[in-house]
Amino acid sequence: MGAELRKAREEQRISVREVGRRLGVDHTFVTRIERGTRTATAEDVAAIAVALGLSTDERERLAALAREADQSDWLRAGTPGIHQELVTLIEYERTASAIIEVAPLLIPGLAQTADFARAVMVDHPIGEREARVGMRTARREILSRRDGPTFEAILMERVLDDAIAPASVMADQLRHLEQLGRLPNVTIRVIPADLGRWTPAHSGQFLMFEFSRASPILHLEHVASASFITAESAIDTYRQVVDTLRETAMSPDQTTKLIAAKITEYEESLP
Repeated sequence: MGAELRKAREEQRISVREVGRRLGVDHTFVTRIERGTRTATAEDVAAIAVALGLSTDERERLAALAREADQSDWLRAGTPGIHQELVTLIEYERTASAIIEVAPLLIPGLAQTADFARAVMVDHPIGEREARVGMRTARREILSRRDGPTFEAILMERVLDDAIAPASVMADQLRHLEQLGRLPNVTIRVIPADLGRWTPAHSGQFLMFEFSRASPILHLEHVASASFITAESAIDTYRQVVDTLRETAMSPDQTTKLIAAKITEYEESLP
């Protein structure tokens, strides 16, 4: 919401100070709302939209975003294991028009089953683990929404082979991944293990969010922290990386056949 207000203001070449003057408030009030560091009511957002001369429809849409942000009761900070970075990530997932994830080591969070997620979070205390698993499975629902984002996942083949959970869980996870790939808004590609050369995916996992009216945001996750990057130069670089990986990876149809073969391997290993 803040990004969209900032973009609307910049498109009209209106300074933050001028918006503050029109509203009769200090310009830092507007700056904090644009940066997302201040909670904005629907009335605050509507007032800024009026000051910017936005249309009635646009004012109502932005005000609705403010109301939705205020209703995220299931993301209270006191929930075990729920940190601000995760709250931010989920909000981007909810409002993105497109999500691209490059996953060289692990099934993407939006594609994980509950049992697979538990295996990933085995080191977390039980209460925290179950809270995280519940949130992760709830996050998947955005992909089946009528207005859900497009989701493209580019995986390395090792992700399918790395049995971090029992074979039955791995088989269920890959079946879920196969079914997910059949959704019209989801594309899954795999970089084959026998490619025989380095690719940008070897450099690590990343997520890119695109929005209908705001600039893209890049998400990089580390062991104990996460980074959100908006610099245009970085976004352009990662877009080139995605283009390269699309050419390197298998087609979606080839990927579906590979996943089916991996499912058979796991099933045949069951006692």
